[in-house]
Amino acid sequence: MGEYGAARRRMYLSSDPDMTQSESEHSSSYIGRFAPSPSGDLHFGSLVTALGSYLQARAHHGKWLMRIDDIDPPREVPGSAARILRALEHYGLYWDGEVLYQSQRHEAYRAILAQLQQQGNSYYCSCTRQRIHRLGGFYDTHCRKLQLPAHNAAIRLKQYRPVYDFYDKLQGNVTVPVKMAEEDFIIHRKDGLFAYNLVVVIDDNYQGITEIVRGADLIEPTVRQISLYRYLNFTTPDYVHLPLVLNGEGNKLSKQNHAKPIPLDDPRPLLVKALSFLNQPTITGWQDITTEQLLEQAIAGWNIEHVPPNDIINGQFK
Repeated sequence: MGEYGAARRRMYLSSDPDMTQSESEHSSSYIGRFAPSPSGDLHFGSLVTALGSYLQARAHHGKWLMRIDDIDPPREVPGSAARILRALEHYGLYWDGEVLYQSQRHEAYRAILAQLQQQGNSYYCSCTRQRIHRLGGFYDTHCRKLQLPAHNAAIRLKQYRPVYDFYDKLQGNVTVPVKMAEEDFIIHRKDGLFAYNLVVVIDDNYQGITEIVRGADLIEPTVRQISLYRYLNFTTPDYVHLPLVLNGEGNKLSKQNHAKPIPLDDPRPLLVKALSFLNQPTITGWQDITTEQLLEQAIAGWNIEHVPPNDIINGQFK
């Protein structure tokens, strides 16, 4: 699938008559990505996110990479990774290069964990969720100086470089509570699995991602990820957090809320609906053009500034 996506990408670049030589050279400077977890099939909310990140990358004449965030086997649904990729191709969202699977990157994660440990920037913690809940939800550095063994313990980052706010290209300046910014957060779980905040930073850096376009439900951990970028001397990417698609009860449309998979019939009506949700120009006569032509028009008309900010965030994390 990755080779097919790459071939389509090469065709897209070579067939754009309006791309100048300087723009073609600039194309390699923008790298975006879509990184779904295989915990279920692609639904309309995740299609909106995929489309937004795809259009932002293509409008910058950049690369759009694909990663499967399969670091949590207990939550994975067998076959969903392949179905997600098939659905994206069905909707004309072809990626560049090969798909990166986090399940094949454990050696890289262990190397970074070892580096942080050698630098004295992490420690083992045996505190339970119940204890932290009683504290009000934020950890209090209880185990930082106890020098606990690795057995039945999580690994936490010693938070010496807290990030209290960051700039989002869509949401503006986003601030977080002081306790969240200063918390020693988990980078390796007690059950032996790698923590999301660790692996997303390692892999986005590995793939050379320059801008992360994702759903606003992931805005909370961004300050922790920026902190890790600084610990590891990685270049911090730009951020765009798209508005969430909500269900009838006002909850995020998600796999956990049993959102319906997107149909694999004519992709054009749902693409038009997703463009409307993102407040992009209406594509008239879409019934008479191909999916590829529809996406070409969407790329030409794409403007991230027209996307409505998420009312749940409203400029500040709550």
